[in-house]
Amino acid sequence: MKTSAPFLAALLQLPLVAFAQTSATLDEIVVTANRTPQPLSELVGDMSVIERDTIERAGAVGVADLLARLPGIEISRNGGAGSNTSVFIRGAETRFTAVYIDGVRVDSQSTGGATWESIPLAQIERIEVLRGPAAAVYGSDAIGGVIQLFTRRGEGRPLPYVGVGFGSYGLRRSEAGISGAAGAFDYSLGVAHEENKGFNIQPWNKRTVSRDGYTNPDRDGYRTDSANVRLGYQITPDQRVEATVLYNDQQARYDSTSRTLPRPPRTFFPDDIGYQRLRTAGLAWTAKWNEVYSTRVQITDSVNAYETEPSYYATRTHLRGYLLQNEFRFGPHLVTATLERREDGLTNPPATSTATLLKRDRSQDALSLGYGFVQGPHSLQLNVRRDDDSEFGGKTTGSAAYGFAITPQWRATASVGSAFRVPTLYQRFSEYGLASLQPESSRNAEVGLRYTDGPTSAGIVLYRNRVNNLITFDSNARGCASAFGCYRNTARAEYEGVTLSAGHRIGDVTLRASLDFQDPRDLGTDKQLARRARKHATLGADWRVAGWTLGAEVQTSASRFDDAANTVRLGGYTLLNLSASTQITPSLSLLVRIDNVGDKDYTLARGYATAGRSGYVGLKWTPSL
Repeated sequence: MKTSAPFLAALLQLPLVAFAQTSATLDEIVVTANRTPQPLSELVGDMSVIERDTIERAGAVGVADLLARLPGIEISRNGGAGSNTSVFIRGAETRFTAVYIDGVRVDSQSTGGATWESIPLAQIERIEVLRGPAAAVYGSDAIGGVIQLFTRRGEGRPLPYVGVGFGSYGLRRSEAGISGAAGAFDYSLGVAHEENKGFNIQPWNKRTVSRDGYTNPDRDGYRTDSANVRLGYQITPDQRVEATVLYNDQQARYDSTSRTLPRPPRTFFPDDIGYQRLRTAGLAWTAKWNEVYSTRVQITDSVNAYETEPSYYATRTHLRGYLLQNEFRFGPHLVTATLERREDGLTNPPATSTATLLKRDRSQDALSLGYGFVQGPHSLQLNVRRDDDSEFGGKTTGSAAYGFAITPQWRATASVGSAFRVPTLYQRFSEYGLASLQPESSRNAEVGLRYTDGPTSAGIVLYRNRVNNLITFDSNARGCASAFGCYRNTARAEYEGVTLSAGHRIGDVTLRASLDFQDPRDLGTDKQLARRARKHATLGADWRVAGWTLGAEVQTSASRFDDAANTVRLGGYTLLNLSASTQITPSLSLLVRIDNVGDKDYTLARGYATAGRSGYVGLKWTPSL
């Protein structure tokens, strides 16, 4: 790995990082890294976990906003909550993150990557974030990392809950649900509704109304209804069947392109409405045959649909998956053998009388093998996977990771891995597509060092991920069906950086922080990749006092560029968020939160505003145990 300014700066400032983001204890069990349960302390990869109490104290934000408070993650959004949102892990494109909800893959074969604005945080119980490629485990998509979201699993006696919340911009929120278990049967059901009048996401409309005749300085709000059901049955002590369903229906307003009228006001911006629908469903059976051999069989299905009016556009992605995973444990050795089939389908109805229907599908069949070894100070993980794509043929990926406990407090890790992502069906077969597109591929290397001693932890991870055949939109391309250009394999990218994190607890005060230096760069043009900063950090503190939990959090980011040519700069920003929560009674809790306390005027995408100072008050009733 070459020496660069971000690396040197990070190493020089390492002693200045006092606290880190840490959401999980080292003995906590995680499943995302290798699709098999393992203690976080044995994991060689770079992972963060967000638990339910953190989600409940998040206030009026979406999944992406919560992820942005973790090390190595940034977001970009065209306006407020409900608007088009991108998530970058270590600077990698949003489509380079494999996303799962209860093991069900979520993706868009139109835009590429998960539609983050359509995932309802109200239905999520826990989030696991793996930074770094994992294609040798998950196949296509996992170039930058993997994010898995889990809904609540029922246990114990019936536990109902009801919650309401109110906030700035006319926010109203309500939720209700129940979870529990009865004998061998467990269940969890939840519903939620949220609506927000919003704010004008394109404020320049209002500023130019008198000068240029622009109108429609409206409020671009949203409404969302969501529900989830998770049912489980313990057939025998060693066999379990589980079914999950999640649904979200969202309506968000936005301003489309300008239109000209014959008399003043000369130009106006139609108040378009986008309808986003997400549905995931999964059925899984697990069996532990003996102390050595266990099996998991899973069938998954997801649908992501988006439609706009009155400027009509529609797209629908249908994904289906079949998984057979076998595990063999021999003392400190774990061997996994997995067969997986993935089916992708895209339907784009014609938007005009001259357009044609786009309806395409493809499939991938895969075999993956894994080997894990944990004994004494040593941890080893090896994975290899062969994917056979119905259009591109065979693709082999692999990874190797090793961890060594230098002392009971210090642990060093190192890993290498390859990954790939096949082009979306829209990128190949739409009017902006190019059928000859090839899969994007990457090679990643990283090293890490972590210190843990009771209430104190600290860590550093250095990484470099190079991507070939990077797909970009080329407006100057020839031979395209569209006169505006098409997608092409025109670029190579490098995501290089260092993440520092630490955490410390002093009595009733818990401190955490992370600091990222990165250089996401187009190697062909030597330009910084759009909408990603070279430096960003978080600093937080929670204080338990007199029955209250008081929280303060600072998020800061350096400047970014809005375009690939690096001609439009987006300014840096620093945000302060405050929260306070308490149990009013054993069954009734109160949350008060103020985000962007300083009312910072900043932007994540050119021409689109973000929320100013905003408050939220929430009440939740859950009967005490």
